[in-house]
Amino acid sequence: MIIFSLADKTVRDGGAGATVKIVCVFAVVLLWGCSPALQKVSSSPPPPATPDPLGRVELVYLLEDSLGASLGKMVEEDLEQALEEELDPLASEEIPLPSPAETVTLENDDRGDTEQLEIVKPEIEYDFPITINSHVEFFLDKFQNSMHKTFRTWLERSGRYLPMIQEELKNADMPLDLAYLPMIESGYRLTAYSRAKAVGPWQFMHGTGRAYDLAINNYIDERRDPIKSTKAAIRFLSDLYAEFDSWELAVAAYNAGGGRVRRAIQRTDSRDFWQLIKGKHLHKETKYYVPKLIAAIMIAKDPESYGFKDLVYKSPLAFETLEVPRWTTMQAVSVAGDIPLEEIHDLNRQLRRAITPAGENHYTIKVPLGKKELIAKNLPRVKATISTAYKTHVIAKGDTVSKICRKYNINKKTLLKANDLRSTELVAGKRLRIPYRATSYKLIDESLIAAGLKPAEMLPENLVIHEIKPGETISELARRYNVPAHMIAVWNGLENLNRIRAGQQLAFYLQDSDNIEPNLIATTAKKTGPDAREAGGKNRRPNYYHVIGGDTLWAIAKKFQTTPEQLRRWNNLESDIIFPGHRLLLKPNEDIDV
Repeated sequence: MIIFSLADKTVRDGGAGATVKIVCVFAVVLLWGCSPALQKVSSSPPPPATPDPLGRVELVYLLEDSLGASLGKMVEEDLEQALEEELDPLASEEIPLPSPAETVTLENDDRGDTEQLEIVKPEIEYDFPITINSHVEFFLDKFQNSMHKTFRTWLERSGRYLPMIQEELKNADMPLDLAYLPMIESGYRLTAYSRAKAVGPWQFMHGTGRAYDLAINNYIDERRDPIKSTKAAIRFLSDLYAEFDSWELAVAAYNAGGGRVRRAIQRTDSRDFWQLIKGKHLHKETKYYVPKLIAAIMIAKDPESYGFKDLVYKSPLAFETLEVPRWTTMQAVSVAGDIPLEEIHDLNRQLRRAITPAGENHYTIKVPLGKKELIAKNLPRVKATISTAYKTHVIAKGDTVSKICRKYNINKKTLLKANDLRSTELVAGKRLRIPYRATSYKLIDESLIAAGLKPAEMLPENLVIHEIKPGETISELARRYNVPAHMIAVWNGLENLNRIRAGQQLAFYLQDSDNIEPNLIATTAKKTGPDAREAGGKNRRPNYYHVIGGDTLWAIAKKFQTTPEQLRRWNNLESDIIFPGHRLLLKPNEDIDV
């Protein structure tokens, strides 16, 4: 069990405004920085990871990406754009810099090189160098007045993450006041996203995140993981401090990049941050970065003195860890643990699509305290089915069928059919039904599991059986059935999406047939009884039979003019034991009319 605390986030769209030129001399590489600027990073090896104690659950089947369809092998930039809606742009809460007129006044202030603050309350201890001058006073005023509501939100959110960050800083023998750096970076928001594509509470750029061992791929972005990104940020700041021997310069380099700070020192022949900002050697954003941090530290450590009263801090981050199979969605975990989806999603924000990675057999997720055993017990019982839901589109002037189809990623035939339209002419103001794939999750009755039924036998009314034909691929079937490729793997226990063979039968759980191509609808399993007739024939054997109380395999075989041996072979039965609710295939798949 792990108990940590912190606070969500908000702020800054840019971080470091400076750009560092990349110089290549054989194998010299500059890596992207934590903010919108390039930054120098240390090549020192990372400390050995300390594994968390893990639980384990064997998940037999399941799980679907609730946030959207499978994105396949999408280019990184396209994926980032597709997922951008889930992130929180920083522009709405960024800290405004002084206007040009204010900048002139501030830069003419002769207190830029004053000694450390002497007028602070003696009972308040600081371990980051605190200096008071007009630059710091500017942001003290901003935070107390024009940004009062926003800063209050940051303060309250900080309660969730501060204890964890401070503990990590303490272990690294670094100033605990650096725990307030994410406040001016992101407002402690895990999904903060700047216009420069810096991500997470510490606002790591892609290159720097990877340089400090944060995994970033189609499924995971550990820049959003509060613990892993904190460890990475501490290592980065430690490397910068080792070079500049000044926390003010280290923080400035965190924002601007080590190269820019290094050049500013060379041009001014000074290692005093307050002297460096007097010229034009640093960008405006970097000049005010340290003053912003000092102002945030001062208010956060004495909020009532600055007008922030009756704060309600968020509870410290607390969770347990649990190992789950690949392709486990947070929706399934939510159902298994009977907890709100947002709560489990918030604990695992590093999962970009709220689903565990395909490339790992098992993945460790965070779950709320006290829920680990329940989730481990129930997760194998969670079943997912695909159905069609609808949203509404109000036709605007200039809308066309093609334009609407592009917007919602559907084809014309589907749109016209869903709205019973016979032409593509649209009338402004009218409403259209837009079909989309929806996934529902439910717990399977424990009695069915106790009876030894396989997953494919538990919700037979939703089942579609497809026999693979030569040349067919999983990606083609995913398109035809309008389901994610990984869902097919989960439903059928496939270890590798590329390893299927002609003649192999695959199961699809579809709530309705609206999202299947017309030529596939006939393969949908239908409820039948002993006297059921097949559509298109008066006395032909039905495709399936649903077992009722008192049925035996021998009696069913006799009734439908076959043998128990054939029924066992067609249904992969190891014995003659059957249960009420069990659905039996009554003839070979190739004999079913399609």
